[in-house]
Amino acid sequence: MSENTDEAKREAPLAPPAVPTAPPAPGLPGHDPAAWRAWMAYQYQLRMREGQAAAAARQAASMSNRVRPGRAAPIGTVTLVAAAVAGLASAVLLGDGMGPGLLLAALPAMAAAYAAARAAGRTARPWTLVWVLGCVALLAVPALRDSAWPVTLAVLAALFLAALALHGSRRWPGVLLSPLGFARTAVTGVGWAWEGVRARGGGAGRERWLPVAKAVVAAAGLLVVFGALFASADAAFADLLGQLSPDVSVGEGPLRIVLFLLGSVLALAAARTAAAPHRWDRVTVAPGRARSRLEWALPLIVLDLLFAGFIAVQLAVLFGGYDKVLKSTGLTYAEYARQGFWQLLWATVFVLGVIALALRWAPRGKPGDRGFVRAVLGTLCLLTLVVVASAVRRMDLYVDAYGLTRLRLSVVTMELWLGLVIVLLMAAGLTGGRWLARAVAASAAATVLAFGILSPDGTVAENLVARYEQQGKIDLSYFQYLSADAAPALDRLPEPQRSCALMGIRDDLADSADAPWYATSLGESRARAILRERPVTATVEDCRALGTFVEREEY
Repeated sequence: MSENTDEAKREAPLAPPAVPTAPPAPGLPGHDPAAWRAWMAYQYQLRMREGQAAAAARQAASMSNRVRPGRAAPIGTVTLVAAAVAGLASAVLLGDGMGPGLLLAALPAMAAAYAAARAAGRTARPWTLVWVLGCVALLAVPALRDSAWPVTLAVLAALFLAALALHGSRRWPGVLLSPLGFARTAVTGVGWAWEGVRARGGGAGRERWLPVAKAVVAAAGLLVVFGALFASADAAFADLLGQLSPDVSVGEGPLRIVLFLLGSVLALAAARTAAAPHRWDRVTVAPGRARSRLEWALPLIVLDLLFAGFIAVQLAVLFGGYDKVLKSTGLTYAEYARQGFWQLLWATVFVLGVIALALRWAPRGKPGDRGFVRAVLGTLCLLTLVVVASAVRRMDLYVDAYGLTRLRLSVVTMELWLGLVIVLLMAAGLTGGRWLARAVAASAAATVLAFGILSPDGTVAENLVARYEQQGKIDLSYFQYLSADAAPALDRLPEPQRSCALMGIRDDLADSADAPWYATSLGESRARAILRERPVTATVEDCRALGTFVEREEY
């Protein structure tokens, strides 16, 4: 339906009154029953129109109507073609797994969004370029890493940045709600494209797209015919063609169709959003009732004192030594470090919630309130940074004693990012917070990107191998679940530990031996080269004899 229907109804003028003045009521001299009935009917219609106008005004002022996107212009031919190419690329490149193919499949979708934005008259702003570049960098992580967990985080972060780039959100509501816009445009984008296809089904539109379609079909036919001839004439060319072209079997047809539809719908959703984005920044959050200084500051000052007391104890432990503390508490070295880290991690998370609520209810009616709020919350932020440093130090002690794992690396990365958020909050308190929402989003995306580029599995393997070289301790069973990214570090182990550590990676690579280049990451390629030059030589019995090896099926 047209979005202007309700607006036209609201702007329709009221009908002129049938009776300009009220006639005498029943029982009064000069009462005319017909005139009285006409007057009452007019009053009823007037009340109905006033109620409709009030309801329309409330609807116009409602949050859903304020954030609703405007009517998009008809979809352009370039956008339609780019969306179709995105679907085709998804079907061809993603059926065998992710790798460089994910970025290659996403590029046509980006082109569709760019064409739609240009047609709508939207121009890229500096922050938009930041989000786009970040999105491209995150989508390149699957081309570098084989491990599933950093790749999954990178893809989710890329979708988040794509939503920010398309909506142009600046404030906290817009930054947090932007990804929800895809849920609606995934539906409206398909209808938008269908209207464009129908409009091009005949007349002048048909004259534009039909020659292009004929040229594409002719080019594809020539490639197939002459490509087959050249492949049959030269074995080297046939091998090169087989490596570059996808191997699509009939049995994979349903999967390829689903990927085609998914890629096309996502591309159309991105293009529809670029043409007419949701106005998430119009979402307003009413500030809380300002509290008096005493009511607001007393709980925070008590919290500051508690943090200061904890930090004083940490300094005493640092200078007094851990042995005395462990003896007095009865905890082991591992229990002291591990238990303290998780509590301090949650303390950091809770502090961010406390600061958000404190800013909502902060006093702001008297001169000097702003400086008072800065002083109290700034002190809390500074003390929290010390707590973050203490948590990271505890995890460092725990890793020194027992080695690095995926969980330990991920949670300490999260703790460091929370510390960065605290620093951004302090900077916003000094300079103003207009940029804070986008800066926090950018810091989260940058952390995910660095996490993927630095290869978590490779970092874990490096730490455990170094620990073995220093202490002679190793848990070969843990290596069976690391990805191919760990192969370069595990290759440094002596035999038979090296072969035992690489068995799980060897089995994974054997399962994906036929994966094409666009579904193969750099980590997989390096691992294959390592195993090709120095194959696994130990047997399962040799590894079991070492005492720290368990096969994955038994682990």
